[in-house]
Amino acid sequence: MDYHNDRFQDYSLLVYKDEKLVGMLPANISEGVLHSHQGLSYGGLLLQRKVKFNEVLEICKAVFSFLSSEGIKKVQLKLLPKIYYEIPSDEMNYVLFLLKAKRTRVDIASVIENSNRLKIQSNRIEGVKKAQKSGLRIEQVVSFEAFWNEILIPNLTMQHASKPTHTLEEITLLAKRFPKKIVQYNVYKENIIVGGATVFETKQVANVQYISANSNKQALGTLDFLFEYLIKEKYVTKKYFSFGISNENQGMSLNEGLLYWKECFGARSIAHEFYEIETANHSLLDAVFI
Repeated sequence: MDYHNDRFQDYSLLVYKDEKLVGMLPANISEGVLHSHQGLSYGGLLLQRKVKFNEVLEICKAVFSFLSSEGIKKVQLKLLPKIYYEIPSDEMNYVLFLLKAKRTRVDIASVIENSNRLKIQSNRIEGVKKAQKSGLRIEQVVSFEAFWNEILIPNLTMQHASKPTHTLEEITLLAKRFPKKIVQYNVYKENIIVGGATVFETKQVANVQYISANSNKQALGTLDFLFEYLIKEKYVTKKYFSFGISNENQGMSLNEGLLYWKECFGARSIAHEFYEIETANHSLLDAVFI
């Protein structure tokens, strides 16, 4: 996270039991409120694999009582989406119930579970056929420059008056640090880039961070061609393939066309939840067991 440490006041917490690290909360503080780190796509309390529920409860009590003693009254917590769990770990959902936490936002990500994958719809296969007739080709590339400068930035500027979350310099730096985890795929017609996607990989998830193509994407079938390849060939052995969210307006709105396009590939929705917690409520965790 240090590549953008100038944007956030870090307040990450490490939790120890007898000198052994058992939990951590990546976080930053802003205007007296603790946030699951706002420079990360997802967050929540991360736990050592062998920790049982009674220890999770003690970890949470320690975290929220510490924050309360430091004068931090509220925590804005975003949970880890379940597709990233390596083992079942819904303890925090129960703790949030005990703490009377308020759910403040829900996004939905479109996800394919490869062991139970739905068939890609015919309208997407038509796009693949267009691309094949047009002679498009896909390349995994090292440089992000062409996609960022010729496709992604112009599209975001024109359609949303916005910029990518990562600058070209930042995504290049991150990819150098994690070359097996951040991968760029470009689509070309002859030698001209017409679209692409940036994929962030974890142990069991291939998550598409950026998707974009030029104005001829419908006629060429650019993205249908690319994603049919990513789903059926490149990432077929991953447990999950995630297209990411289609939400806007803090989760209250959905881009209907984008969501439909993802669902045509067989993706279905999982929730990414956000909560607000009053740290003074840590006392509610004192008498849970009977």
